[in-house]
Amino acid sequence: MKLTTMLMYDGNPRAAADQVTALEKAGLDLVWVAEAYGFDSPTLMGYLAARTETVEIGSGILNVFSRTPGALLQTAAGLDNVSAGRAVIGLGASGPQVIEGFHGLPYERPLGRTREVIDILRQGLRREPLEHTGRNFTLPLPADQGLGLGKPLKLLTRPERPQVPLWVAALGDKNVAMTAEVADGWMPHLFFPEKAADVWGSSLAAGAAKRSPELGPLQVTAGGMLAIGEDVKGMLDLARPMYALYVGGMGAKGKNFYNDLACQYGYEEAATKIQDLYLSGKKKEAEALVPDEWLEAGNLVGPESYVKERIAAFREAGVTHLQVLPATDDPAATVAQVKNWL
Repeated sequence: MKLTTMLMYDGNPRAAADQVTALEKAGLDLVWVAEAYGFDSPTLMGYLAARTETVEIGSGILNVFSRTPGALLQTAAGLDNVSAGRAVIGLGASGPQVIEGFHGLPYERPLGRTREVIDILRQGLRREPLEHTGRNFTLPLPADQGLGLGKPLKLLTRPERPQVPLWVAALGDKNVAMTAEVADGWMPHLFFPEKAADVWGSSLAAGAAKRSPELGPLQVTAGGMLAIGEDVKGMLDLARPMYALYVGGMGAKGKNFYNDLACQYGYEEAATKIQDLYLSGKKKEAEALVPDEWLEAGNLVGPESYVKERIAAFREAGVTHLQVLPATDDPAATVAQVKNWL
């Protein structure tokens, strides 16, 4: 089991880089760099590549709407080069709130778009001429849609590796099945280990049945806040705003993937109330309704023996890359402590 962390999109990139160098020395294997609608991921990833030596550097995530497949290919190849083969490209459809509200693009066919982007990226990283005909992308552009001057082009520079790991953030049944079929890794959010099989088991199995043996086993990253001690349970309240934001505020009624997930976990009544309160501006009231059971199961907060039990639960649920967000005075020491348990 590898150890990872997520850099949040609302922090200071320079300070984050200082933190990552300390965590790398403590044994961190991979750092995910979020972007949402804050600073872009690739800029910080390139900066981290220059500041580190061994830790893998992943985008968590680059959405498949605001960049063309060619631009994503350039980013993947460029980051893998400056990191000397340490890049991991996390992709995802994001959601209509970000894609339509921040990028001004229609949120259409996210599943097919993600699949096509993965196909084109793999083709391009092998330095093959880009030729693709799909519902979302056609390369090169045909004459009846342009000037008729386009021809298949291959990446001008040589990639560090012909294969860069491509991970996908997915929650819906069809998207998870597609991820299990064609991606190198899966990035589920707000993961509840003991309920994961009930929610996604059939989708993962359906995708795995179509998976190419050349891809190897599907990798999975999930986890949460990390705090170890006899009297730290109160730290879980720090996670409430994030859970409430996603369940209540990431989308509208009927268009919120995280609210749907809460319902699948069995929290339909709480999910409805959280969304109603959050959308009406009553965020604190919404946060108070986040189920304690979910917070405890999705994070690693408690005495050493309990945290070890939670790590075992994540491992049993198929997690290969444990994601931790240290909520301690010395994050590097906490990471080193957990690294010794894996």
